[in-house]
Amino acid sequence: MDRAYTDAERDRFRRLPWLNRFVRYLVWGLLEARFFAFFRESRIARRMEAKAKEYLHSVVSDPALREALTPDYPVGCKRILISDDYYHALVRPNVEVVTSGIQRITNDGIVTQDGATRPIDTIVWATGFETTSFLAPIQIEGLEGRKLTDAWQGGAEAYLGIGVSGFPNLFLLYGPNTNLGHNSIIFMIECQVGYVVECVKAIMRDDLAYLDVRREAMDRYNERVQKDLSKTAWSAGCTSWYKTEAGKVTNNWSGFTTEYWWRTRWPDFRDFERVARRAG
Repeated sequence: MDRAYTDAERDRFRRLPWLNRFVRYLVWGLLEARFFAFFRESRIARRMEAKAKEYLHSVVSDPALREALTPDYPVGCKRILISDDYYHALVRPNVEVVTSGIQRITNDGIVTQDGATRPIDTIVWATGFETTSFLAPIQIEGLEGRKLTDAWQGGAEAYLGIGVSGFPNLFLLYGPNTNLGHNSIIFMIECQVGYVVECVKAIMRDDLAYLDVRREAMDRYNERVQKDLSKTAWSAGCTSWYKTEAGKVTNNWSGFTTEYWWRTRWPDFRDFERVARRAG
């Protein structure tokens, strides 16, 4: 059901601003309900898997190709594709799906592990992308010169995905464990922006040198997040960009967006060390 809005719909949105917000909340609510599908072995997850296989069978008649295209992990363990029409490309007569590994590349072809050689003229080198380090090629140093890359050596983590203990006045947007597999990240970032603004206001109002998340608060929070994530498809037995090579899920939020909104609606300054600015 992913489509462009019609001219008539866009005109109604312009004339009726309330309709615009209504549709936004409607879409958000429908997507929020999808979170139930990412609990392991939930009824909705099983129904979702059945519908996906039903669609696969309706498009792909070749049993061997169907088997190659059928995931061996729960719904949501890897990112779900928005597109629902790529199966049609794979059943075209000039397309071949090859699952055998590549043995070597020759001057004019690819030799796979099964010994077959296929002539080629273009290779798309899909190397993927780095997601779990959360850092651009810059060095961020906190108290006593500690580097953020060292603090995150075992996997990135932060308090509410926003603050990192030992790195005062460092506020992150779209930080560790704030990505979503079921709803809009824009909503999460809006929550984070509001939270950070309140922290900055407190620093200015109380003339603080900095706010620093207490270590015990950050550890307590992340223990809860990882415990909740263990019940979801994202921590199931597959490799994905949601998790580190060691298997720690560092990208995804562990619950509903409503819960994240509730937690970030106002900073709890008891979880911060407040350091006053020195006179002079």
